[in-house]
Amino acid sequence: MKSILFNAFADKGHPQRLDLALDLARAFDGHLSVLNAVPYEAAGTIDPYGAAFAAMVPIWREEAAKLKAETEKDLANEGVAWDWIDCAGPVSLSLIRHSTLADLIVIGEKEPRSGGKSPSFTAGEVALGADCPVLVLPDECKRLDFDKTAVVAWDGSSESSHALRAAVPLLAKMKAVYLVTVGEGKKGDKDFDLPAIRGADYLSRHGIGCEIVQVAADDKGVAHAIQSAADTRDAGLIVMGCYGRLRLAERLFGGVTRAMLTDVKVPLLLKH
Repeated sequence: MKSILFNAFADKGHPQRLDLALDLARAFDGHLSVLNAVPYEAAGTIDPYGAAFAAMVPIWREEAAKLKAETEKDLANEGVAWDWIDCAGPVSLSLIRHSTLADLIVIGEKEPRSGGKSPSFTAGEVALGADCPVLVLPDECKRLDFDKTAVVAWDGSSESSHALRAAVPLLAKMKAVYLVTVGEGKKGDKDFDLPAIRGADYLSRHGIGCEIVQVAADDKGVAHAIQSAADTRDAGLIVMGCYGRLRLAERLFGGVTRAMLTDVKVPLLLKH
């Protein structure tokens, strides 16, 4: 993970996220790219709310300039190679655009478009469209603790396989790794499901040992079962594939990804 893309957003979790991103850059001898997106540079002339957006642009620019100055000051003496990316437009599209040359995106658990007052919908959008994994951080998380374990949520899907592969550099540094499956499953549900042992074999080829754990599903849902498994095993990282069903279905009916993003307790690595 040599190229880390960090979403700069002025909320209470920004300093902690920046410290963690810097720690990752040091751990992998990598480069940190800090992206700051001003939501809308200009509003369409036919947009009835265009005047309101236009009035906000100078405020957004001022806030962005302040955040840039503060962050550059923090970065000056960290001993990590970095660059700054100014973008105009939705933060999700900006991150997705720059993900093509990134190994990891670091983003917070709160939604930038709500001023950091609600769970991040942007994180899900970015994970769905990005070419690299997305690490979603709780506000109070100050570092990724490699002395803790990692829980990989495994359902045999292509999404969970992609997440497992993307997480290898991080999993190699964790104290222990658990592949967690929820419930017994039903044969024939999907044509291409892979058993957990295939995931374990893949990790072993990278020198990573893991334990396969099967936990029972309960009436609180799969996300709760994954979180409980992580709590029990003192996990400092959860890895999972995201949006395994049609996105419209996720929006209408929820889903494991949405539930996990609603209550991020430990760093959550997502890959579609």
